[in-house]
Amino acid sequence: MPLKDWDVTINYGIKTGFNDAFIITEEKRSEILGNCKTADERKRTDELIRPILRGRDIKRYSYEWACIYLIATYNGSPEKDIIKIDITKYPAVKKHLDAYWKQIEQRADQGDTPYHLRSCAYMDDFSKPKIMWAETMRIRKENIERFPRFSYTTKSFFTDKTCFIAVGEDLKYLLAFLNSTIGRYQLSQTVSMMDNGGYLMQKIYVEQIKICKLDKLQSAKLIILVDSLLENNTGVTDETIENQIDDIVFKAFGVNEEEQAYLKTILSKPLNGR
Repeated sequence: MPLKDWDVTINYGIKTGFNDAFIITEEKRSEILGNCKTADERKRTDELIRPILRGRDIKRYSYEWACIYLIATYNGSPEKDIIKIDITKYPAVKKHLDAYWKQIEQRADQGDTPYHLRSCAYMDDFSKPKIMWAETMRIRKENIERFPRFSYTTKSFFTDKTCFIAVGEDLKYLLAFLNSTIGRYQLSQTVSMMDNGGYLMQKIYVEQIKICKLDKLQSAKLIILVDSLLENNTGVTDETIENQIDDIVFKAFGVNEEEQAYLKTILSKPLNGR
């Protein structure tokens, strides 16, 4: 069954329209918090500045947060009862954004005022468990086994426009299939290839990837293996665990040993064509 028919919702990350103003470093965050006049303002501001991941930060079954943050001045969403941020309650943030007024005032991606991000009906999805992946994945010759790179987190991370997220049910189960050898093969046949050899991992392509329904016992085994990769503290190599995942997925698709060997051979080199 294709991914789009599973109980998941896929969306892209936050588009700020001007990252230099809205995506900040740890140092700039500390500076803004230091400019807060009261403890109450500091608390509100601290809650507004949220960690964010970019496509380059997302790895296979993991991620490397670069200690950068999003100033989440969301525009609100009436249908989701999300109230628009009142910038006057965040004077230290307003002062920071005012330094970029010319750029943020002219940008296309904005809310009701230049201080606000564009409306986003799925803002609360970033606080949910989610699968994450970069919109563009390049295959490097020295690290070809790291494709594809789908990750997972339960933490409240935003992602920027270079990423997609999927929220819903059975996420760890789906993650195993997406990162498997079968997943890689399907992506090589489905996803649009860029001139530089990278893959454009957009929703319209990724949601076509077919996932098998396994019985409860095999599903549980798959999730245990994924948990081992996510926790990365079992003492067993990732390659060994991923091979065990591949074995389950191969059997689910009815791929025999000869076919498995063929797939592993053709996928052991950069994918330069269909």
